[in-house]
Amino acid sequence: MEKSVLVPIAHGSEELETVTIIDLLRRADIKVTVAGENDMVTFSRGVKIIPDILLAEVPEYENFGAIILPGGGQGVDNFIEDDHLLKIVKYNIRKNNLICAICAAPLFLTHHNLIDESVMITSFPEVREELNHKNYSEDDVVVSSNYITSRGAGTAIDFTLRIIGTMTNLETAQRVAKEICYKY
Repeated sequence: MEKSVLVPIAHGSEELETVTIIDLLRRADIKVTVAGENDMVTFSRGVKIIPDILLAEVPEYENFGAIILPGGGQGVDNFIEDDHLLKIVKYNIRKNNLICAICAAPLFLTHHNLIDESVMITSFPEVREELNHKNYSEDDVVVSSNYITSRGAGTAIDFTLRIIGTMTNLETAQRVAKEICYKY
């Protein structure tokens, strides 16, 4: 599996989830590209982050080992409206790469019909009904087919460690957990 990850960010994305994802993946020596809708992105709690690249500059046909969508209601709404992001995700789905979404971000997947009903997912509890997806779990992290989904900011470490374990191996995930004094 390709050891590179795309983390899109948009105005209103959830900062705790996003920074946890970026930090832990980089500790695992996975190349992370943070792609923003602007030169500086203001997150849901007012934190401002400068992305590595503009999302518009990411080629539609770039192959990523994983695409990880952070949550945050307004950020996810912005993802849903972004046709360029949709093309990137669709291409990576065709390549059987990992597609990961936390909190409200599974709405991007169901809104665009990117997963069929056989795929088990989870999400932030308050968006469950809006997902309109039959195969739903209340587990903190769900791995199903090439999809990894999770509940929210409080599950971001487990979510990211599961992605690391899937992209590399359990030992790497355990090493990263140990580095941050986290039991995994």
